[in-house]
Amino acid sequence: MDLASRYKGVVGFVFGNENSGSSEDSYVERLLDRISNGVLAEDRRNAIAELQSVVAESRAAQLAFGAMGFPVLMGVLKEERDDVEMVRGALETLVGALTPIDHSKGPTDEVQPALMNTDLLSRESESISLLLSLLSEEDFYVRYYTLQILTALLTNSPNRLQEAILSIPRGITRLMDMLMDREVIRNEALLLLTYLTREAEEIQKIVVFEGAFEKLFSIIKEEGGSEGGVVVQDSLELLNNLLRSNASNQVLLRETLGFDPLISILKLRGSTYSFTQQKTINLLSALETINLLMMGGSEADPQKDSNKITNKTVLVQKRLLDYLLLLGVESQWAPIAVRCSALRCIGDLVAGHRKNLDALSSKVLGEEPQVEPALNSILRIILRTSSMQEFIAADHVFKNICEKNMDGQAMLASTLIPQPNSMTHAPLEEDVNMSFGSMLLHGLASSESDGDLESCCRAASVLTYILKDNTQCKERVLRIQLEAPMPSLGAPELLLHRIVRYLAVASSMKNKDGKPCFSYVQPIILKLLVTWLVDCPSAVQCFLDSRPHLTYLLELVSNTSSTVCVRGLAAVLLGECVIYNKSSENGKDGFTVADAISQKIGLTSYFLKFDEMQRSFLFSSVRPALSQKPLTRSTTASMAEIEDDESDLSDQKNEDHPILTSIFDAHFVNFVKSLEVHIRENIVDVYSRPKNDVAVVPAEMEQKGGESDKDYIQRLKAFVEKQCSEIQKLLARNATLAEDLARTGESGHSQSEPRVGSGSDRVQAETLRRDLQEASQRLEMLKAEKAKIESEASMYQNLAGKLESDLKSLSDAYNCLEQTNLHLEKEVKALKSEGTSTSPDIEAIKAEAKEEAQKESEAELNDLLVCLGQEQSKVEKLSARLSEIGEDVDKLLEGIGDDMGLPEDDDEEED
Repeated sequence: MDLASRYKGVVGFVFGNENSGSSEDSYVERLLDRISNGVLAEDRRNAIAELQSVVAESRAAQLAFGAMGFPVLMGVLKEERDDVEMVRGALETLVGALTPIDHSKGPTDEVQPALMNTDLLSRESESISLLLSLLSEEDFYVRYYTLQILTALLTNSPNRLQEAILSIPRGITRLMDMLMDREVIRNEALLLLTYLTREAEEIQKIVVFEGAFEKLFSIIKEEGGSEGGVVVQDSLELLNNLLRSNASNQVLLRETLGFDPLISILKLRGSTYSFTQQKTINLLSALETINLLMMGGSEADPQKDSNKITNKTVLVQKRLLDYLLLLGVESQWAPIAVRCSALRCIGDLVAGHRKNLDALSSKVLGEEPQVEPALNSILRIILRTSSMQEFIAADHVFKNICEKNMDGQAMLASTLIPQPNSMTHAPLEEDVNMSFGSMLLHGLASSESDGDLESCCRAASVLTYILKDNTQCKERVLRIQLEAPMPSLGAPELLLHRIVRYLAVASSMKNKDGKPCFSYVQPIILKLLVTWLVDCPSAVQCFLDSRPHLTYLLELVSNTSSTVCVRGLAAVLLGECVIYNKSSENGKDGFTVADAISQKIGLTSYFLKFDEMQRSFLFSSVRPALSQKPLTRSTTASMAEIEDDESDLSDQKNEDHPILTSIFDAHFVNFVKSLEVHIRENIVDVYSRPKNDVAVVPAEMEQKGGESDKDYIQRLKAFVEKQCSEIQKLLARNATLAEDLARTGESGHSQSEPRVGSGSDRVQAETLRRDLQEASQRLEMLKAEKAKIESEASMYQNLAGKLESDLKSLSDAYNCLEQTNLHLEKEVKALKSEGTSTSPDIEAIKAEAKEEAQKESEAELNDLLVCLGQEQSKVEKLSARLSEIGEDVDKLLEGIGDDMGLPEDDDEEED
């Protein structure tokens, strides 16, 4: 290992010159020399003890050790494993060299030798393998110090050490075995595995394969569950590392151990009123585990959605909802952080899951006779709590209950029944016997008497979710009437009108600094109105029925003391009164609203309100709703991380209340952005249509005395054509003007053009606009003619090129034919000149060939005669022999000639 050579440059850089820290260098060097070259074992042990002491106290000694000591101590660990005392000393010295020394008076940018030593040692894979092998030693301190060294390396160089441990055979298995060791070593191994499994999917799978789930839940149960100490926290943190964004591990847990061991941690045992800091952290860690299971896995996993639904189903089947309601709703003595986390889990548990929604709707809390539905209890938390965090968490529950759940929205809306005036202004403590809707209306109406608009805006937030994307609920709630605060003040008032009045009251309430008391009341009420009026013409008509509503809204858009968000949402509400306005009544139609915008605000300034809102903090920096940081030892070291600290919500750069970053989620922001585009387009369209006024009949349309019907019809026709032409021109100019103003608004310029000008300026501008339009039309016509001429020229050019190519091809073919013809004529002449001389030769050749054929035939005939003679001599000899032995030769030869006749004939025919 070439550790020393790597470290010299670093040490020189830190010391600046060779003389700095020379005493520490020489002392460390002498101790290392005694350890490596010493003869007496006792002297070497004393040297390593002295080295351990000086390295643990001096940064200069840590630097010097890093430059020279690693090879020496690694050699001890490798070659002297039998000397337990030397191995202990070497490991303890390494722990000291890797542990930062805290000097509070030192400069903040001072180099940390311990971090440099950690980086140096983690680069050597052989060193990591050697350390892992020491975990199998029997000595307790050897295993303990080894785990401390590995934890220090993981803390400062996690990626490098993760890769090294993965490359070592059975490296993770040895670490997992430590979980079954003595308590101190087990706890150290838990810390080590927690660091090791962060964002390391391969290591997570191996750890789970080695039985991590069974071992972790066994440790948690042994330590006492949520009542346990920091070991339970470490176990849950390791469990969360294994389940975070890992669908396969979640499925394995669900199908092997199940979720019962996890849910049992949430059961409150013993003194339920006692919540220590560690118990709070343990419960938050367990609730984080539940949340990870409800997420289902990473975003890229195709099985995420199905796994999420299955996990939610199983969790509710295991009665998780009961324990969450106990922690988040019934246990008001529980810490704020635990209640908020439990409420968020309830909201996520029912999101997009119909059976879980039905289960929550059927839950009742309390004991007889004081029992009430769980939804009523959660609504009471929204209306009463003094904690902003708890309000946001409970609001999250109703948001998920109503999301894409029209039946649930209709069920909640059906309970919105106004109470008698005496009940409406009863104290909040008497709302136990109210229905859900009555309690909600109570929260909306109680603000009239005590001036507390906070409960009104919180109830308005819940009402927003009930009305969202549900026309039936909007129409139903639109008919609700509230009694006047005092009978002498008049008839009952529509709920929509009461909410608009509260919006006006909120803008007039100031604190000592002259600023609005509740900077989030107006935006939340405006969110309700924007959601209510969208795609609901009857709500728009109801809003405009009261003439002061439009006037107040125009003033609110122009009010410079309001926030950018309030002015922008008020502008959106005005736009809805135009685009969703189906009324034909004079003074309440869309054209009237658009005309009021143009006169009171100006289209340019009106459109700029949208651009300012889009650039605001709320709309330009939308974050995922309710995102929670993973709970670790570092984040839970201070109770400020888990207490309801309002300072966490504050932002000096944001003029709006920090609570709005949670209420204005990404879905609402995107909805407003799309609605803004729709408003721009429709306002241009409104200005392009004529206003529906009663026209006065001109005198030209009356028939003159003595005028014939034919002439009268001709004159009327000419008059109508003239009027139509003028109307079209006016509409075109109006549409062009509206589009120019819309584009000006989109450009984002803050300067608004004056709305009032002299008559001559308007006439001159109109004349210039006409000239420009005519010139543009002539230019377009000339461009079209030019393009047409260029197209024809190109066509003729292509045709000429094609004809030229065809002519060239014909010429080449003609030349080729001429050459071929000339060649053939030459051949014919040559044949004619040689015709007379070739005939004698042909006759001679014929004669010669005939002669050769005759010679060949004679030779074959001679051969055949010879063969016949030979056969004849054989027959004669055989006949003589047969005569000698007394056979009748003639009788034997009788018929032989006849049998042979046919083949002979065939032979003759072949010849």
